[in-house]
Amino acid sequence: MTRILTEADKCDGFITATQGFSGGKARWADRADRGLTDQELADALTFELGIFGGSGGPNQLSLTYQGAGLKIWISWEVHNHVIMKPTFEGKTTLAKARQVYGIEDPTDRQLSLL
Repeated sequence: MTRILTEADKCDGFITATQGFSGGKARWADRADRGLTDQELADALTFELGIFGGSGGPNQLSLTYQGAGLKIWISWEVHNHVIMKPTFEGKTTLAKARQVYGIEDPTDRQLSLL
């Protein structure tokens, strides 16, 4: 039976993929405090994702990720990243990072609604 990937699973997988290096959580907190442009955020994600990596195991999410293209694959089964569509890629990865880490774009001049 295939286990359905929930939004919470996607968030957990995203955080695991983007905090793999020592000090990642602190770097994301600092970035959230400063805010990042889209280019700065893409550069940060490229750094955190690295060239290529992944993880998985029994009763754990299966992750594959790569900095080039800002691609993250997340599933409950072992997957083939060559034929499987990424869970996050490019602009969707940027958007998820802004949501998960609360990073604002300092160039976005939209007025606060509060």
